[in-house]
Amino acid sequence: MDKYLDKYAARLAHYGPLAARILLAQVFIVSGFGKWKAFAATAAFMGNLGLPASQLLLVLTIALELGGGILLVLGWQARALALAFFVFTFLTAVVVHPFWSAEAQNLGGQLNNFMKNLAIMGGMLYVVIHGPGPLSLGGSQRNAPHVPQHKKR
Repeated sequence: MDKYLDKYAARLAHYGPLAARILLAQVFIVSGFGKWKAFAATAAFMGNLGLPASQLLLVLTIALELGGGILLVLGWQARALALAFFVFTFLTAVVVHPFWSAEAQNLGGQLNNFMKNLAIMGGMLYVVIHGPGPLSLGGSQRNAPHVPQHKKR
């Protein structure tokens, strides 16, 4: 299996980060568009959750999801955007999907959404650490820190 993966590693290293950014960002772009189309209902939903200034918060959410999602696909300021999405997704998981206080009929759905948010956070953390990769406006690894490799003992 390793030989098979090694054969395609260079191609994956070149195109993989772009594919990953698209897959991560599409969730937010689609969600942001949906919030924009149903602004009043979404603001009311957020207000019912007890969030203050729900309309202002919704405008900021839409800006992050739509604008930030598109910029993440392009790879511009990808590390900073991924960090913003990481924090946003964590807050969304805790505030919107609190499975620990869900009623029995909603427990499975809330737990599933909470766990999906954790998975998205993992992808965003990877972008924060390694940068946008090639095929990005942010450059290959130009803005990613050097991460030293651990030596085997």
